[in-house]
Amino acid sequence: MTGAKTAVEWLASVAPDPEACRREWERNPLGVALLPAGKAWDVLILPGDLGYPTLDVLTRLLDRLGPVLADFGDSRVGFLVPPGTAARWLGTGIKAAGAGTWIVVPHPGRAVRGVRWLVPPDGSGTLTDPALLELALHEAAAGAARERGGNG
Repeated sequence: MTGAKTAVEWLASVAPDPEACRREWERNPLGVALLPAGKAWDVLILPGDLGYPTLDVLTRLLDRLGPVLADFGDSRVGFLVPPGTAARWLGTGIKAAGAGTWIVVPHPGRAVRGVRWLVPPDGSGTLTDPALLELALHEAAAGAARERGGNG
């Protein structure tokens, strides 16, 4: 559980009151807390039908991935990326959460329903490199196009 504690500390460090954040995670029946993006990380949110294949590509390319979230219905996948990425990211259908936005973040050490970690944070601060994410997005989109027979 040491890794989970480290991940909890890393995530909570961006909260206005880290101790209140940790209490919220413990008391909230969904095991989630609202945290501000744009401090230690931004989040790029992809539609699930593109996010999951992109995650598959990144998993093949990298030994160590940055944290990745999935929403309640698996309709969206969020990749934690370096702060400032959201302000520079251009991509149709991709939402960017950066400075001034808040996201729902599940407790990294507990199984929770709804929003959950596909790749939990390890507390080290490892994030997804935006350039690699973009390459993985292109590969995933090309694979989807091939599966559809090039139509679409």
